[in-house]
Order: sequence, then C-alpha cells, then structure tokens
Amino acid sequence: MRIAVSGTHFSGKSTLVTSLLKELPNYISVDEPYVLLEQEGYECGDPPILEDFEQHFERSIAVIQESQNNTIFDRCPLDCLAYALAVTEDSTFGETFDIESWIQKMEDTIQRLDLIIFIPIEYRDRIPLPASEDLKLRVSVDEKLQEMMFEDSLAVLKTIKVLEVTGSLQERVREVKSQIIDAKP
Repeated sequence: MRIAVSGTHFSGKSTLVTSLLKELPNYISVDEPYVLLEQEGYECGDPPILEDFEQHFERSIAVIQESQNNTIFDRCPLDCLAYALAVTEDSTFGETFDIESWIQKMEDTIQRLDLIIFIPIEYRDRIPLPASEDLKLRVSVDEKLQEMMFEDSLAVLKTIKVLEVTGSLQERVREVKSQIIDAKP
C-alpha cells in the first residue's frame, strides 16, 4: 500500500509515521516535502509564500510518482494545496493562484495512494505548540483538509480511502494497522 499521513502542522503526523514504521517493518517512509526540499538546498520563506507551497506541492507529486508499494508519506499534495488556499485567502497575503491547474497536476498522482490517514486538530492538543505558532493558519489548514478529505470538495479522491485517526499515539497506530489488515486481499 501507499499511505499518506495528512494534517496541519503540529498534529502528530511525523510521530505517527515513525511509530508505524516500527510496527510495519516492510514499509519505508518519505519525509514531508518541506524537509526534502530543505535537504536539497531550497530555502523556504519565513513566513512561506505561495511559491514555497508550490515547490512543496511539486515535490510531493514527484515522490509519490517515484514511489514503490509499502511506502508511507509524511504529507501529500492535498496538504500543500490546503496551505496554499489558507495563505491566499488571508487578505494580507495579496496573492492568488489557479487552483484548477494545481488540481490537474495532482489528479492522476493522488490516485496512486491507497489510503490517506488524516489527523485533525484535537482539543486538547497532543503536540505542544510553540508560543510563536500561527494558530489561525493551523486551524484554517485543518478546516481546508477536512473539506477536501470528507466532502471531497475538489472531486479528486474518487476511490481513495480516508481514515481519520484521533486519540493517543497507540490508538492511532492501532487504527491504521487495523485498516491495513482489513485492506489485504
């Protein structure tokens, strides 16, 4: 299976990926696009601008296209799109983008995924947030991802299963493992 772990920042994606790898030794993981680009020398703005999210989006598409079975991705193109939507709807950002071209670019690639694990914001947060964190952006991205995942607001998910996981890390791992076992032929 190709599995993407999706959610806003500080939701526990990377922690879940690390724990899943311990439980699923025949799987490999792919870091989130931000980390991959940073390792390749790309310098993201602080705060990031639309061009940064477009680079993350393109890198996410590439790693999925290059992937093999039994891969767990920390983020997928939908995450990058959610961030782009969230920052461009902020009136202070001042940029717009052609969402249709982004959808066209990712449509075929997203179909290579077998499962998207969505981690929503939980109230009480399970990950400590830095005081400097942009809480408005975090909530906006979470809302956008929920619309994309559960309402299929972009009409790109088609047959891709989306599993929302909440609770402790152990509960999240158990839910994912159960889904993987149930999906085996």
